[in-house]
Amino acid sequence: MKQILPFLLFFLGIASLGFSQENDPQAAISRFSDQNQAVHPASIFLFLDETKKTSALLNWEVLQQELDAKAFKKLDSLSLLRVIFQKTHKRLLKDYKQHSSFADLLENGAYDCVSGSAALGLLLERYGYSFDIVETDYHVFIQVYLAGKTLILESTLPVGGMITSPSEVSKYLAAYLKEGAPVTRDISEGLSGTKVNITDNTIFRKVNLSELAGLQHYNEAIVHFNKQNYKQAIELLTEAYTRYPSERIEGLKALSIDLAYHSYGIDIRK
Repeated sequence: MKQILPFLLFFLGIASLGFSQENDPQAAISRFSDQNQAVHPASIFLFLDETKKTSALLNWEVLQQELDAKAFKKLDSLSLLRVIFQKTHKRLLKDYKQHSSFADLLENGAYDCVSGSAALGLLLERYGYSFDIVETDYHVFIQVYLAGKTLILESTLPVGGMITSPSEVSKYLAAYLKEGAPVTRDISEGLSGTKVNITDNTIFRKVNLSELAGLQHYNEAIVHFNKQNYKQAIELLTEAYTRYPSERIEGLKALSIDLAYHSYGIDIRK
């Protein structure tokens, strides 16, 4: 059974979720820029169980206080954005670890593309930036719209992860949008399976912070799935689906239910 898990997760990860790819990265930039992300005050407790408040929250509060002080100095938007990116890495994003949780991020600095993008997204909303969180087959990153331009925030790259040059932004997006041609991506991938096929990108769509929280639960469910803890995986996937009713979450839940029955002879839905 263990031998088929990577393949099954890879299959789920690359399942088409209905996004029509384009060869021109600039067309994707324009389309995303023209769409307004729903604005709702987001709380850190989208990603952290409110019943599990710990002293680790102090790290988040200290970061916000530091950034508030910078914002009060009325830095220009690009300079403040750079400070947000750099200080978030300095204070919180210290050790990349696939499928880590937001609680891990606060407690010991372990993060992946989902929790890292969550931290940055919450801060971008706090300081009034226009942005989209983008979900791909195996990765999540952020597009920020500033002064008529699109910038990239790549949470898994502490150095060089804030991409401002239009040509570099286009090159970055081409890695996800260019059909049929492999493009090297020097980044860490954090969603779905454990092996990345950069020649086959089928998902490229924006998600809001609440939906990103669904992907966070999905990530945590994968950890339990790989350990064959199907009951815990299903509980997390059920919660994930309420926030983000996506095919990949629904598919992994159905697979978990099926494997639980065939592995243990128990209908876990009861």
